[in-house]
Amino acid sequence: MANVEVSVVYSPAPRQVDEIRLSVAEGSTLEQALRASGLVERHGLGAIDALSVGIWMKAKPLDTPLRAQDRVEIYRPLRVDPKEARRQRYRKSPK
Repeated sequence: MANVEVSVVYSPAPRQVDEIRLSVAEGSTLEQALRASGLVERHGLGAIDALSVGIWMKAKPLDTPLRAQDRVEIYRPLRVDPKEARRQRYRKSPK
């Protein structure tokens, strides 16, 4: 069975990215790549099945099979609603 190259990424804070490149068996799932990467444990993210994850900015279930060059992403929860953040930036900007 052939291997495929994928990357698993997590951004613990704005402008910070922790990326792990992996070679996984063809037919491996998103969950298997997350476990192999070690990012969940390194950043103390808790249970894998409770995480918001996806591939190339699209949310996907954990049983999604991976393809070559996929970018598995772990999403962190938003702290502020994007619309409210825009309003706050507008209020702070010089007029």
